[in-house]
Amino acid sequence: MAKRKYRSEIAQTVQEGVRGMHRLGLVDKRTMRDFDLRCLTTIEDMAPHDIHALRQREGVSQAVFARCLNLTTNYVSQLERGRSSASVATLQRLAAAVGIEISDLFAQDPQSGPRVLRREERQLLEWGHLGRKALLTPKPFHSLEVVAAAFDPGGSTGDEPYTHGDSEELLLVLAGRVHVQLGSELLDLSTGDSVNYRSSTPHRVSNPGDETAEVLFVISPPSY
Repeated sequence: MAKRKYRSEIAQTVQEGVRGMHRLGLVDKRTMRDFDLRCLTTIEDMAPHDIHALRQREGVSQAVFARCLNLTTNYVSQLERGRSSASVATLQRLAAAVGIEISDLFAQDPQSGPRVLRREERQLLEWGHLGRKALLTPKPFHSLEVVAAAFDPGGSTGDEPYTHGDSEELLLVLAGRVHVQLGSELLDLSTGDSVNYRSSTPHRVSNPGDETAEVLFVISPPSY
């Protein structure tokens, strides 16, 4: 596991104090996770071997793990073998399941100084269904987080809307057409359109068109 990274010295003091109260039973897991999100740098997506290792660490079967995540045993097996990618909501449930803390996985030290990231050098990760994403801002990045994503026709961030923290978030459509679900509202956006919302609003992005859609997520402060 990578070392924990704090957003600031004050955040470290606050998070360590709350963690001490959590160990004494004075703070519940949900509150502890909220403080982790606010005080620590952003969680990384988990590789298949990480998912398997965490399940083994907890000493539970795939069936028990699946019930904790509200998934099927077959889907957990596919995740561990790298034959399926998890939605954001699934990753968040995974971080909260069977005693796993959000602070267990964090990014490595970033490069110092200005950095040019060429399009062809982006580290693409599979996302949801027929989606890909790449983080454009190095970690830890204290004020801003920018994620570029692409969704093939029929692709989406996942079957379920998801939330992360309570940041300001802006979505800009760079190419194609997307549906953006915000709570119970469904928006139809095309190239050049944008929408801003709180990241605490359940949201989901999907591509209803017949060509690949490219979008940019801008999040401040980072909470994803």
